Amino acid sequence: MAQQAAPVRGARLGRAVGATGTGETVHGVLLLLPGGEPVSTRRPSPVTAAAARPIARRLAREGRGDGLVAHVVRYRYRGWNGSSSHPVADAHWAADEAVRRYGDVPVCLAGTDMGARAALRAAGHPAVNSVLALAPWLPGPGTPEGPDPVKQLSGRRVLLVHGTDDERTDPELSYRLAERAKKVNRDVCRFEVHTDGHGLSQHRSEVLSLAVDFILGALFARGFSRPVADALAAPPPLGLRMPLAAGFGAALRH
Repeated sequence: MAQQAAPVRGARLGRAVGATGTGETVHGVLLLLPGGEPVSTRRPSPVTAAAARPIARRLAREGRGDGLVAHVVRYRYRGWNGSSSHPVADAHWAADEAVRRYGDVPVCLAGTDMGARAALRAAGHPAVNSVLALAPWLPGPGTPEGPDPVKQLSGRRVLLVHGTDDERTDPELSYRLAERAKKVNRDVCRFEVHTDGHGLSQHRSEVLSLAVDFILGALFARGFSRPVADALAAPPPLGLRMPLAAGFGAALRH
């Protein structure tokens, strides 16, 4: 008996969080891209998706009045997998799916670790107007893949956030990418979270407040807080090494 071919594994959008109730209209979509591994064709870990859900709920709650809906993207594979860069294709698919479901609305790609790299790489999708990259995992100098491109970031608002004590992903690599991106797009900024590590857990409240401020400002033209506006306007290196102040968000509109 001939063996049946295994079904093709597809990416999926997790359950919608936010403005999806009766009579609510979606005006903006946040797609959260979880972390992963450099190489693996195993199914994604449910732990990484679960870690992104609290962020999705917080951001969807803050933006519900503006019509924000959030989804955690479920990748086909756990790994980046070299030149295949599977999460980038999955992010493109997710943006297509968001347009199919919600129409012509702006999309923000927000990722952590491997997902942050995927968000930056997939930013050229026509529906994407903004990217949030938290502790992005990026290729170092001399690696076969070489430095990631930045032209796809043109015309988007871009925020990178990195802990200065991150021992898993190199903060200096995210600075170098931001520096290159700033040359093709003035709407790029980067915040440094001093003494924090890869998970940005020591200053979690400030990081979440920064994410809310940036995403709602980018998707709904609310206007950014003074620190974010200053970071976007400042030339390198000032706008790319902006310190995230303790207590950020306490005195903001949020």
